[in-house]
Amino acid sequence: MTQPFATVPARPVRTSDQTRQEPTIRLMIVDDSPIARAVLSRMLSAHKDFEIVALAGNASEALDALKSVRVDIVLLDVEMPGTSGLQALPEILKRGHGARVLIVSSICEQGAEATVKALALGAADTLPKPGTGSFAGRFSEVLAERLRRIGRVDQAKVGGAAALAAETVEVALRAMPNSSLSCLALGASTGGLYALGEFLKALPGPIGAPILITQHLPDVFMPFFARQIAAASGRRAQVAVEGIPLQAEQIFIAPGDAHLCLARGGRGVCVSLSRAPASSGCLPSVDNMLWSVSEIYGRNGLGIVFSGMGRDGLVGSARLVDSGGTVLVQDQQTSAVWGMPRAVAEAGLASAVLSPPDLAARIVARVRGTPWR
Repeated sequence: MTQPFATVPARPVRTSDQTRQEPTIRLMIVDDSPIARAVLSRMLSAHKDFEIVALAGNASEALDALKSVRVDIVLLDVEMPGTSGLQALPEILKRGHGARVLIVSSICEQGAEATVKALALGAADTLPKPGTGSFAGRFSEVLAERLRRIGRVDQAKVGGAAALAAETVEVALRAMPNSSLSCLALGASTGGLYALGEFLKALPGPIGAPILITQHLPDVFMPFFARQIAAASGRRAQVAVEGIPLQAEQIFIAPGDAHLCLARGGRGVCVSLSRAPASSGCLPSVDNMLWSVSEIYGRNGLGIVFSGMGRDGLVGSARLVDSGGTVLVQDQQTSAVWGMPRAVAEAGLASAVLSPPDLAARIVARVRGTPWR
């Protein structure tokens, strides 16, 4: 009987007395086009650090494959017969035992709304699929770089309590101040849309403070992102514009081409957009947002750093803590990429390292003055 999906024989990892190679990144390609599957396979097979372990022509075949094949990353097309990639995405993540999903589809180029939806559903990243005549060249390099950034599955997340205890980074936590909350600032990058959604769904109102968000996304995506945030939070969410006054319970989102900073004016605290270079190199930058919160709100400011690559947020967190404010971070187990939160935690700046729903519960406990657990 023919197997409904194609598996690829494992490539042995060679070692020597002098060097030990890192394990390969195990990939599954899900695309209804045989040509696309073949071209992607050929591109990725040229890299020694990738191993293609399964090919699937639709979402159903992909889900069947995940029953028997361990995968680090699923390259997922969206427009396929039957169940679309977006419809299947939550179930693929559920059955993937920690596998992450890179959406590789023309919809990422044609529609920002579909891209934001994919990220909000839990995709680690998206990449536009080039046209038939340009399915090579620079795309191959970009694809390989994206896959390396996402990386292998953290076995500590799926390997049981023993593995988790062995891999979890120990950090020293700061005491949580019990001062009132005047501003809540949230920063995120890769994997952040899903984490922000989980956090905001678990954050009941009112909290008595405005909410700021800096999420690394292109500017064209921001209106769609704002709608996703409004739906998840039940609050009014808008892309921040210069001079708009902050209001409690409303969400202000950094545009994709400027830092979300603050200034005092005749109408109270207002948005002040900046495009000055950030220490992290990011635009918008979590650092700049948290730094500005520290200057305006000091000990009454609170920042949370969610999933993301790199170290954006570290400098701003240090400044906020020095001003008497508080920083919390998402934990390793629920982060798609524990880069930004890890940098803050390992620097000893965090007062809590928790999942997004638990972070929301921690905020509520502080606002209400109730004990945390």
